[in-house]
Amino acid sequence: MTRVAAVDCGTNSIRLLVADADPATGELRELDRRMTIVRLGQGVDRTGRLAPEALERTFAACREYAGAIKEHGAERLRFVATSASRDAENRDEFVRGVMDILGVEPEVISGDQEAEFSFTGATKELTGRTDLARPFLVVDIGGGSTEFVVGDDHVRAARSVDVGCVRMTERHLVRDGVVTDPPTEEQIAAVRADIETALDLAEKTVPLREARTLVGLAGSVTTVSAIAQELPAYDSAAIHHSRVSRERVREISDRLLRSTHAERAAIPSMHPGRVDVIGAGALVLLAVMERIGAKEVVVSEHDILDGIGWSLA
Repeated sequence: MTRVAAVDCGTNSIRLLVADADPATGELRELDRRMTIVRLGQGVDRTGRLAPEALERTFAACREYAGAIKEHGAERLRFVATSASRDAENRDEFVRGVMDILGVEPEVISGDQEAEFSFTGATKELTGRTDLARPFLVVDIGGGSTEFVVGDDHVRAARSVDVGCVRMTERHLVRDGVVTDPPTEEQIAAVRADIETALDLAEKTVPLREARTLVGLAGSVTTVSAIAQELPAYDSAAIHHSRVSRERVREISDRLLRSTHAERAAIPSMHPGRVDVIGAGALVLLAVMERIGAKEVVVSEHDILDGIGWSLA
């Protein structure tokens, strides 16, 4: 066994996985998994730069994670950074800060690399399942981008598009620096139009409609599952490999987009950092399901983090 640590730094959150990896089988035995909402991508779509306060929130989380990595005695560490840090003019400042705290250089990976890791992490446990038809379509709805990957045991095609819950919220659902509460029909229509354009782009390289099983990843999808199950609190075990019908996703999306900040915040399973962006994230999921005709989504708590972990094995 090799003890590995994987960090995934996205547009909305930064996450850590520490696990024992078996190089022979690729099996991961999870020791520590945690997530912090840091909103690294705050304002990037508008300014092209990482905000100082967003960087400080991210570095504070990195300091916490450095303590956990040291405590568990991880032998190998890989830090992967995604959409926001790809887009930012001052990403060198981000790279230097991470190196000072964790001692490794963050890999600012391409969207296609991100998609490969997500597919591996999400499907490795599903390959032996006889109740799930292939090929899989893995959809990873992040803060700044969404990854689409079609494959069986291996990736066949992948594409990343710049549609995510934070980017769509900041682009269409904010007026005078404040999230509209609730958004207007015109704002929702603008979000939907952007998503449809992104799906058109994704379909140029990824055969989305060939998929027989849709696997959804990341916080927007897992939160929709928690709401669908009416969980009294966020419960990873109940969410992992749960299934949510398209009709239920539509109901939840409509509810979130027509509710106020206070109403969304009162949902027991809602993370405070997702309150303002969950409506846009749910709408991305619904648009994908409608585009490919998926009757349900299989929700996975295992994603790019697990893919990064397996890469270290």
